[in-house]
Amino acid sequence: MRPGFLLFFLILFSISHSQENKYPQNYFRHPLNIPMEIVGNFGELRTNHWHMGLDIRTQQKQNLPVYASAEGYISRVSIEPGGFGRTIYINHPNGYTTVYAHLNNFEPRLHQYVKEQQYKLESWEADLVLPPSIFPVRKGDFIAYSGNTGASAGPHVHFEIRKTANDKCVNPLLFGFPLADNVLPSIIRLAMYDRTKSVYHQTPNFFSLKKLNRNYIIAKENVIRTDSEKISFAITAFDRLSGSNNPIGIYSARLLKDDELLSEFLLDDINYDETRYMNAHIDYRMKLSGGAYVQHLSKMPGDTSEVYSKGDGIIHLDDTLQHKISIQTLDHNSNISTLEFYVQKNDVPGKLYESTSSNQMIPGQVNVFETPDFELFTSEYSVYDTVHISYSSTDVQLSNAISKRHSFSSHLISSHDFVTVRIKTFMQLTEEQKSKVVILCISGNRKITQKAQWNNGWVWAKFRNFGSFQAYIDDTAPVINSLGKGDTVNFYKGGRFVFTPTDNFNTIKNFRAELNGNWLMFTNDKGRSWVYSFDERLTVGIHELKILTEDVAGNITEKSWWIKYQDVVPKAKPKPKGKSKAKRKKSK
Repeated sequence: MRPGFLLFFLILFSISHSQENKYPQNYFRHPLNIPMEIVGNFGELRTNHWHMGLDIRTQQKQNLPVYASAEGYISRVSIEPGGFGRTIYINHPNGYTTVYAHLNNFEPRLHQYVKEQQYKLESWEADLVLPPSIFPVRKGDFIAYSGNTGASAGPHVHFEIRKTANDKCVNPLLFGFPLADNVLPSIIRLAMYDRTKSVYHQTPNFFSLKKLNRNYIIAKENVIRTDSEKISFAITAFDRLSGSNNPIGIYSARLLKDDELLSEFLLDDINYDETRYMNAHIDYRMKLSGGAYVQHLSKMPGDTSEVYSKGDGIIHLDDTLQHKISIQTLDHNSNISTLEFYVQKNDVPGKLYESTSSNQMIPGQVNVFETPDFELFTSEYSVYDTVHISYSSTDVQLSNAISKRHSFSSHLISSHDFVTVRIKTFMQLTEEQKSKVVILCISGNRKITQKAQWNNGWVWAKFRNFGSFQAYIDDTAPVINSLGKGDTVNFYKGGRFVFTPTDNFNTIKNFRAELNGNWLMFTNDKGRSWVYSFDERLTVGIHELKILTEDVAGNITEKSWWIKYQDVVPKAKPKPKGKSKAKRKKSK
């Protein structure tokens, strides 16, 4: 038996055997009563994170019943404007927790309990931890209705399985759900990087691929020649389930040189603390520039996640011989596709490696950048590879600006951790003005505003982006839309109040509503508008409704209305009898 084939067989056997014994099979049921159809899988590439569960299609409908996947108890309920929206967590006796997200209403008893807690907290946004005795469930119990809440772009249920002890997410497809998968992963393109320099400061060489039977080769000559003695590779790849045209993410990929395993990434369990390392796993600069997702087969120097194993994936070429490179992509069901080609170093003098200097940010260390009126500090976890620092400042005379605009690095460079930005202001301020200072970061198309802190004439704040930074006095209060005209506004059964406050820096920090002096709960799904749909708390009669909004600088706007609520909708006035206007004209 050939060595390469033997290695392939042993790896494939170990993967399938370990999966079969590591996770309980058929313990969890499908949380819906319709055929299970997946539109997003565990480990799929998303903005700033790996997808941490399954997106289950709900036939483009909302309010389908959602059921408990196994026996246990509802341990947590979370409600937030973005993220998962309305979410249920169930702890199970086998040491796992299932998560059901983007829900609409909960089952009636749970819905009433959550509402009572929200009124006690005087907060629609809530994260409630429940003891085991309140809401025990059996496998198949109804728990909620499916929806489209939070950061959801369409109706579906996001479903996760986590280890209860450490909250680590596990790939649900490893638990034996009834999903056929006999489709091999597809490898679309190959990219090569010169690792004598940072991946951030180069454009990789791309190679078109050709499929031969079940495997792939390079479309033209199957030998890649390079002048560099340190290279790495990345791929664009996707997978599909049987009977589905929807592309999903691959489960694993391996890089071998002359049949020796150099690196491997495996998306079987990921912690939310490390999911942002997806930005180190891809060519971040290429993706943010409008390109495709390209997944590295090498671990970046600043990547401390556990997704990669078996070395760093950098290929050292210290001779001019041809070396066989094998790239294997796998799905959760051990379907495997292989790309094979050769690399050969040209007979040229070795390239000099990048030298480190003070105008670079280095992964794994605290980086400090200082000028007379701007400073930036990173942690040791901020950058994934060496970054050449670019900096400039301009006197942009915008309204209420109190500093220069400082441009540091680029939005095309990912910052894993928060960086501290310090700016020297160019004018003396009163204490009242100081309390209203914010720092605006413009990073590509994004605008992020943070309340500034003061320290010896400098203002500072923390950001998770590179870009331009400028300090402003924000003394403009938010604007609240009106409910209607007149001293008293009429409302009727089945109606609702809707407020969409606006702010000059788009930073609504707080929203509070009171009805006759008592807190009234408004929902804020997707962070767009605050909505109150009439319920038992709005009784027939005249009431005072008061709304207060606050921005991140502490500017407050407060408005109130007298409203008259009637539970009978007035009938439409009957149309006058006789000929219509058109007929009267015709008769003339």
